[in-house]
Amino acid sequence: MHYWVRASPSDFTGTVPQPRSGHTAVNIGKSKIVVFGGLVDKQFISDLCVYDFENKLWFQPDCSGNGSDGQVGPSSRAFHISVAIDCHMFVFGGRSGSKRLGDFWVLDTDIWQWSELTSFGDLPSPRDFAAASAIGNRKIVMYGGWDGKKWLSDVYVLDTISLEWMELSVSGSLPPPRCGHTATMVEKRMLVYGGRGGGGPIMGDLWALKGLLEEVNEENETPGWTQLKLPGQAPSPRCGHTITSGGHYLLLFGGHGTGGWLSRYDIYYNECIILDRVSVQWKRFPTSNEPPPARAYHSMTSIGSRYLLFGGFDGKSTFGDLWWLVPEDDPIAKRLASSPATNIPEDEDLAMAKKTQLSHEASQKEESVVSELQKRLDISVSISVPDIQVIDELEDKEFLELASSLIGAGEKVSNNGEISNNQKAAQALRDHWGKSTPKLIPLKEIGPLLCDYQRLITRHHISNGASDSQFTESNFPGKEAYQFYHVKSASQLRMDDIPKLLEEYKQLLSK
Repeated sequence: MHYWVRASPSDFTGTVPQPRSGHTAVNIGKSKIVVFGGLVDKQFISDLCVYDFENKLWFQPDCSGNGSDGQVGPSSRAFHISVAIDCHMFVFGGRSGSKRLGDFWVLDTDIWQWSELTSFGDLPSPRDFAAASAIGNRKIVMYGGWDGKKWLSDVYVLDTISLEWMELSVSGSLPPPRCGHTATMVEKRMLVYGGRGGGGPIMGDLWALKGLLEEVNEENETPGWTQLKLPGQAPSPRCGHTITSGGHYLLLFGGHGTGGWLSRYDIYYNECIILDRVSVQWKRFPTSNEPPPARAYHSMTSIGSRYLLFGGFDGKSTFGDLWWLVPEDDPIAKRLASSPATNIPEDEDLAMAKKTQLSHEASQKEESVVSELQKRLDISVSISVPDIQVIDELEDKEFLELASSLIGAGEKVSNNGEISNNQKAAQALRDHWGKSTPKLIPLKEIGPLLCDYQRLITRHHISNGASDSQFTESNFPGKEAYQFYHVKSASQLRMDDIPKLLEEYKQLLSK
């Protein structure tokens, strides 16, 4: 079990970074996190902030350097890439205003000196929202991005010693072009997840690229992509998320997606999902308390067994808060036990987040966001969403109208005690849905299907007479284990939700 704990002033000395999103944060060795660039209030920034976690100190180093235009370091930017190799941080691309950048820099963190690099070979085009990862301690691989006109799907490998770029020629099937994705090296493979694709759709696919390593004593692999369809509770499609390595798993947090089926709206996430490298499946990451406000384009870095979340954007506000995600035996987690009512200090950021949340709850759009977040968690959470009002099928006029139309247009819905006919009609409708495929269910049936799905969950839940936690631990999951229990209307569903909804409904019918 892990706990979210908002960082307190006593956790750090020095001046913490100003709020931002679209920045980068990389680990340098086992002693530093370097934060660079970002965007706040439509202003692109170029400051460099360092967290020395041995001394619990935030500081801004006085850097030297000389760029081609005489500047000390990279210009202001956001949505760039930064990759650490040994004591060096390499920076490429990004955006400043409406301009995509293609310059290339390295920071020597031993002497805090910037150098603009002149590279060779197949030079990548200027871009933002690309993703990159280190290959061992010498090379960097970069994939995708947006050049201002098109989404990209190219793969470049940089040798940081010779400063030569090579565009990788990849055979076979290719992932759709994208930006805002993540790229993570796992042993010999680069894993790419999510992003926004050509034409604008947000994706939730996972791809692995082989052939990046040069084998010493065996034949090199031919570069090739493979789409991975892993079991478990996969994340919903998103971009602007983070994936952080945590030993035998990869931790995904946050991101931005598009919700709704009949009406589309932006949604930001604050759930934790892991890709377990041992069992090779997606899993929900158990946390026992309320998570930070939902966000995207933040940073998440690891410090031993701890994770540090910083910044991000939720569609309206830019965050400057710092949060720890720690195991239950961590001293930071013990704050929750010692002061459970005040574990999150009140400050301007939190007050703004609470004010925003209250105003969001007043509108249908933001209610949809909250319920979307809650339905995707398989644990009890403290989000203030009232339970769905579930009525009996014999009192559900829309359900019975649909059921009676299925068994015969001449029969009418009973309003005065003809219970048996209504029960037969209800059973006939359920049998119909039980045999249907997603493509065979017309739009008008989605609302009644969702209501009956929630009705069956509640009925099983009450008849077993157990708590949510007891059900979650048994063979029959509790309400929170079902993905769509907290959805208030069919308009909140996406097209790709319908197959999963029908699958869970059929499981309920078999109980």
